Amino acid sequence: MNPSIKLLLLFIIALEISFTMIISLNIALVILAMIYLLAHRTKLRTIGWLLIVPLLPAIGLWSTQYINGSGNKALMAWVLFTRIYAFVFTGATFTLTTNILQLADALEQNWHLPSKFAYGVLAAYNLVPKIQHEVQIIRAAGLMRGQQLSFWSPKLYFKAILVSINWSQNLAQAMTSHGFVEDAPRTHYRHSVLRWQDWAILIVGVGLLQVGIFLIPWV
Repeated sequence: MNPSIKLLLLFIIALEISFTMIISLNIALVILAMIYLLAHRTKLRTIGWLLIVPLLPAIGLWSTQYINGSGNKALMAWVLFTRIYAFVFTGATFTLTTNILQLADALEQNWHLPSKFAYGVLAAYNLVPKIQHEVQIIRAAGLMRGQQLSFWSPKLYFKAILVSINWSQNLAQAMTSHGFVEDAPRTHYRHSVLRWQDWAILIVGVGLLQVGIFLIPWV
């Protein structure tokens, strides 16, 4: 499936369930997303983390609504609880099964996103592991000078930002030296194609969502 169409479908799903109060629909989306992840051979440990990590904010929303809410407190509390998991699992179907390079190609070629933005996002994504490694180096250097740079230390992030700015300048110079020119016509080594199957999946998916929201008598 084309990554840009998958992103559009998930955006529509997230937008619509944000304005619905159907607990069973949220649970159904979680189950479908879990089946999709298992079909793509996602590790059970990863799915377990997807169940555990959102539990604290979900409980926080549930308790806040149940204690301080108005109207049908129990209904809204469970709507918010299940909605958190619906957001997490539908989002995971994209982040865990989509190649960031293919997404950048699709957004640039199929949806005419500016090249500088597409490649900028791709560069930032690829720099994340280097930034994590640089943070470890900065913390180690601080320990050698007798400074304990904790996770919430402003100095740690300030130094990491300075390093990132330096990397971004070097990256911009490298792209320019390799012939990248903003707003100039470009050829592509990798081609992203929108097939009729992609549009069919989008239309069927949105249609089934409307059936689930407006026609099926969910609880």
